[in-house]
Amino acid sequence: RRERQRFVDKNGRCNVQHGNLGGESSRYLSDLFTTLVDLKWRWNLLIFLLTYTVAWLVMASMWWGIAYLRGDLHQAHGDAYSPCVANVYNFPSAFLFFIETEATIGYGHRYITERCPEGIVLFLFQSLLGSVVDAFLIGCMFIKMSQPKKRAETLMFSRAAVISQRDDKLCLMFRVGNLRNSHMVSAQIRCKLIKSRQTPEGEFLPLDQCELDVGFGTGADQLFLVSPLTICHEINSESPFFCLSQRSLRSEQFEIVVILEGIVETTGMTCQARTSYTEDEVLWGHRFLPVMSLEDGFFRVDYSQFHATFEVPTPPYSVKE
Repeated sequence: RRERQRFVDKNGRCNVQHGNLGGESSRYLSDLFTTLVDLKWRWNLLIFLLTYTVAWLVMASMWWGIAYLRGDLHQAHGDAYSPCVANVYNFPSAFLFFIETEATIGYGHRYITERCPEGIVLFLFQSLLGSVVDAFLIGCMFIKMSQPKKRAETLMFSRAAVISQRDDKLCLMFRVGNLRNSHMVSAQIRCKLIKSRQTPEGEFLPLDQCELDVGFGTGADQLFLVSPLTICHEINSESPFFCLSQRSLRSEQFEIVVILEGIVETTGMTCQARTSYTEDEVLWGHRFLPVMSLEDGFFRVDYSQFHATFEVPTPPYSVKE
């Protein structure tokens, strides 16, 4: 195998990094919610903890500041003196009062008195700010946990693609499978051929994308993915592999990107799984081993043979030849 840079890894990760954004990096802040969702889990948890910690300390300091300015910290809280917040004598007690208010615990030992208008205003501000922070951060964590990226890990692609004859036609084929019993609703498959080329005007396109027909006209691209399926691309005069032969395959350099999309049945969210095949992972004159068998009234799928292929007689010539 010739190791080279891939556009899309086998696990579906795109090897593209954005650099030299300049002033365009401010666009990430304009869509802060999506930026936080896209961050890695360790950064999400760090931001989550820091935001709540800083907000708690700032609000507790404001309650302590009101008590300090009114002189409540050095007065006895009895019937003769009405403080702003009863039983707040220092910063820890102010912090506990804030937590009781924010979490609506209400132990009853600390409370706002009616002779403290600034405390009432701060209480309203705390309630509004707490609702906004909770909605933003908890919503961000919920969206991140419910993302269907992990569902894509239970969608399988064969490690290699094959070229052989089917129905007297030369075809490029690969296999897809679903490891879960829950179905992918409205599953659809798409293929892109990524290959460098030069236009007649002399322009060089390093990553030119070309669509591979996997049954758009016949509806074969709409999958009923309850068992492993073999996806077929017919190599004809309209295919970019029209001039591809067994010999020329050794000197070609291309990448086939496969995109499988569908709706997760249990959550209703759209899921996308990706993989790619380089020219080294296309086997000429091979066919996939069967994986389906009938046993006692049900069909059994043997995933140990999912990636297995065997050689079949296949002409080494291109369709054009």
